[in-house]
Amino acid sequence: MEYLDVVDAQGEPTGEVVERSKAHLLGIRHRTSHVWLYRMKNNRAEILLQKRCASKDSFPGCYDISSAGHIPSGCSFEESAIRELEEELGVQASAAKLIYCGMQSIDWDAEFHGLPYHDRQVTKVFLLRLDDFDEEDFRLQESEVDSVRWMDFTACVKAVQENTIKHCISMSELEMLASRIGLE
Repeated sequence: MEYLDVVDAQGEPTGEVVERSKAHLLGIRHRTSHVWLYRMKNNRAEILLQKRCASKDSFPGCYDISSAGHIPSGCSFEESAIRELEEELGVQASAAKLIYCGMQSIDWDAEFHGLPYHDRQVTKVFLLRLDDFDEEDFRLQESEVDSVRWMDFTACVKAVQENTIKHCISMSELEMLASRIGLE
């Protein structure tokens, strides 16, 4: 079982913990880390999209953040970000290389696999530059990630805005990234 810290609206732990499935069943606020990988290719910014496994408990088969994960009780945003990068993509990084982009609150209600899903997250968003990686260089965690794809950043923004790809990507996060990559 995976236990998460219950947090307030600013992402500060309250001292309570909750099992992950109960957090989503009952809509209890918890923390996540999001890490977007980007590279410069032919003077254009590209970001890495992760295609979620069909068996995921939420948003199966959707394009998503390069690497993301729930923060286990007692861990920090940065520790979780580094761990998820290694587990999901086989990328080793240090917290010093993560570029902080901002905080975001997520409130989402849906149904997946016939079960209610109430997501209440406080998320810290990071960016990590990886110019020397191609899709085949990543070591994917098959239980989590179906595939990865580099996509031109501007084309990704347009695809999300126009819903031309199956995704669970937040426009507000893409806006955070644009300002840090220098594409405003």
